[in-house]
Amino acid sequence: MDTKHIRAFLVLAEELHFGRAAERLHMTQPPLSRLIRGLESDMSAQLFERSTRSVRLTPAGQALVEPARDILMSHRLADSAVQAAGKGEVGHLRLGFTGIATHKLIGRLLKLVRGTHPGIHLSLQSASFGMPAIDSVADGSVDLVFGYWPFVPQSVDTRVVAQESLVVAMHREHALAGRESVSMSELEGEEFITVPPNPGSTTIERLYELSQAAGFNPTVIQVAPDTWTILSLVGAEIGCSVTVASVPKNASFPSIAFVPLEDPKGPFPLLMAWRRDDVSPALAEVLRLAEQLFPTDVP
Repeated sequence: MDTKHIRAFLVLAEELHFGRAAERLHMTQPPLSRLIRGLESDMSAQLFERSTRSVRLTPAGQALVEPARDILMSHRLADSAVQAAGKGEVGHLRLGFTGIATHKLIGRLLKLVRGTHPGIHLSLQSASFGMPAIDSVADGSVDLVFGYWPFVPQSVDTRVVAQESLVVAMHREHALAGRESVSMSELEGEEFITVPPNPGSTTIERLYELSQAAGFNPTVIQVAPDTWTILSLVGAEIGCSVTVASVPKNASFPSIAFVPLEDPKGPFPLLMAWRRDDVSPALAEVLRLAEQLFPTDVP
């Protein structure tokens, strides 16, 4: 049984006349008769009573009408779903993000996707810092991720969505809290709180590079799993932390001062990354929308 047989059955069930049914189906009567006989053979039941004067549904035919309509509707829905998926109108993507710095950015992207492509579902996954986050894209654990990486695998494509700089998070009562900026040499002797030392973690790498260039090794008093925890500890006067300047733009921390850190290397990029061989139409649409929200204006 296929949709051609089902459609022929339903039209004949409505018209109860082979000539009119064949005309609606844009065929002659013999092919229509063959379709009905084929369907009756498949169903092992007579669906119509035929005479020279009339055509009537049998009880078996009457029982088939509603299920046949359901079959056609399911076929149309399936066809529509496939067409929409091919156009990137529906789909499911796993979106990874690293810390507070990308919260508002992610929120803006989700709002745009939901408003323009409600059939695309984005599931959010908190990603690790550094190279483990980019590895999650390369190995297929997530489809799209935002973060900071000094390099990426060849299998991954990226685009710059913003430029970041470093700040030092310290308690507002700290002696340096009122400064317009601070150099790393002025932080010698401070105790630092960091995220786990994953390879490729930009803030940790910059912390060590700048402190060693200033002639000392940083004292890491505490490792915390994420930025929220780090800032809670900073607010409790446990220590200081080097983080990115977008953090205070994404959340409010009344007890913490964020002082720009002088960095000879200058800003570094916030990247959006995805697998180069991912041909998902839904991903292509989300990337297009992200380009509208965060146009690349830097190399």
